[in-house]
Amino acid sequence: MITFDTIQGAHDRIRPYIHRTAVLTNQTINDRAGAELFFKCENFQKIGAFKARGGLNAVLQVAQNNEGSAITTHSSGNHAQAVAFAARQVGMPAYIVMPRTAPQVKKDAVRGYGAEVIECEPTLDAREAGVREVMARTGAVLVHPFDDDRVIAGQATAAKELIEDAAQDRPFDVILAPVGGGGLLSGTALSTHYLSPTTRVVAGEPEGAADAILSFQTGRVEKAPYINTIADGLMTSLSERTLAIIRTHVSDILTVSDPEIIAAMRLIWERMKIIIEPSCAVPLAAVLKRKEQFARQKIGIILTGGNVDLGKLPF
Repeated sequence: MITFDTIQGAHDRIRPYIHRTAVLTNQTINDRAGAELFFKCENFQKIGAFKARGGLNAVLQVAQNNEGSAITTHSSGNHAQAVAFAARQVGMPAYIVMPRTAPQVKKDAVRGYGAEVIECEPTLDAREAGVREVMARTGAVLVHPFDDDRVIAGQATAAKELIEDAAQDRPFDVILAPVGGGGLLSGTALSTHYLSPTTRVVAGEPEGAADAILSFQTGRVEKAPYINTIADGLMTSLSERTLAIIRTHVSDILTVSDPEIIAAMRLIWERMKIIIEPSCAVPLAAVLKRKEQFARQKIGIILTGGNVDLGKLPF
């Protein structure tokens, strides 16, 4: 069970290695949404995404507990970079299984942190088989992208900072995060539950990878009816672990289309002058799509990352 002490311990552990990222506002976007929005800018985080938090919390504990001499994981991008970055901090080799279709910019970044990239076919079965082969060959310890309490506790520190830095005068009515495998959403929901229990937590999900909303409704881990979205970081299904936390502590999951994601992404680029990736724009897209649901409320949004391929912008 992830308690508040677990999250506080994770924060203390990773604090020397991460940025306490800015919380930004934008009047034009507030006017467009009809609400008061506070953006937690994890696109400014080490490795350009919130996943540095969970990767560090897990890898630091593997090293401290002498659980193994190497690290492995499978990821299409940001978690791969997080684990490679964290392994470098503790001087451990990292073996990262990545689908061959992963953005080249993310593969290059993983190699830049000193990790070995093992490419595989773009299926979950291929990714998991690749990790099993690495573990058998090297004895590496698996740091799963989201189905790991240590990763979830690390991700929870982003919402913890958001609440501490922007909700001292008045609590948030809602905090939104995107959902893929559910590590960030689970952590966000837990931090909010412990620190701001009157605040609702809502997830944004692409229509083209809509497994979490089905799982949320049925209580079972479901597969998306189809996978076709620009939000490449949100294509993963939930795990039993993340689904249990989400069904306990999340109020709703809202889906948005790719055109709505692209419009929200462009709005942030143009009005806030910051770089975000498509997956990052999903929660804002949900707010803009359902203005009446969020009207006049104080809203926190986790901006998850900025690792976008600048040669393939959607606008």
